[in-house]
Amino acid sequence: MKLLEIYNLNVKAGNKHILRGVNLSMRPGETHAIMGPNGSGKSTLASVIMGHPGYAITQGGVRLNGKLINSLDPDERARKGVFLSFQYPSEVPGLSIEHFLRNAFNAIHPQNNLSVVEFHNRFLTAANQLRIRQDLAGRGLNEGFSGGEKKKLEILQLALLEPSLGILDETDSGLDIDALKTVSAGVNALRTAKRSFLVITHYVRILKYVKPDWVHVMIDGRIVLSGDWKLAHQIEKRGYDWLNVKKK
Repeated sequence: MKLLEIYNLNVKAGNKHILRGVNLSMRPGETHAIMGPNGSGKSTLASVIMGHPGYAITQGGVRLNGKLINSLDPDERARKGVFLSFQYPSEVPGLSIEHFLRNAFNAIHPQNNLSVVEFHNRFLTAANQLRIRQDLAGRGLNEGFSGGEKKKLEILQLALLEPSLGILDETDSGLDIDALKTVSAGVNALRTAKRSFLVITHYVRILKYVKPDWVHVMIDGRIVLSGDWKLAHQIEKRGYDWLNVKKK
């Protein structure tokens, strides 16, 4: 069965038509990358999959494990295994990271209902595996964090919440090479036969570390070309202009 199926997806934000007939499917365990220039609709697609209320689906839809999720709220999608790593994670002063993550975990996995001590042990184990500083636990959520620290924390959230679909929206944006390697190593450590990743990026550099099974190029709200990981290197050499010509 397909984990994610996007079919003829048309989306508007207000009166602006952004996505125009997007089709994409992913099986469990696959990693797909979506590349494209600014304004092509990549981040909109991520937001729509997660259920952002600012976008309206006018045609088509999104299925998760064979079931239509168009009408589900973001928290319902999270409980069904969808996770979105933000391009620009927000700061929430006064909300400790560990408190936030424990409540998020228990909301998504109510059957576990971990105590403070149980979750703390799980937090320390995940942070150690991902080579993330354990003293982050008591700090405010993203408060005073560098760009790299924010992105590392997003991967830690992904590890702790255990989704079946991880959507990484330009996680490589603003990272230096060391932070990029740490984040990529974390993603690779979380890849399993049941967990899929959708990596959204402008550049090929993260794909050198997180090798995708499929690469899709989005331009003007449409996926205009798909291929294996070699397509990303072709984009790196040739840019996107030739695909605009091909689309016409």
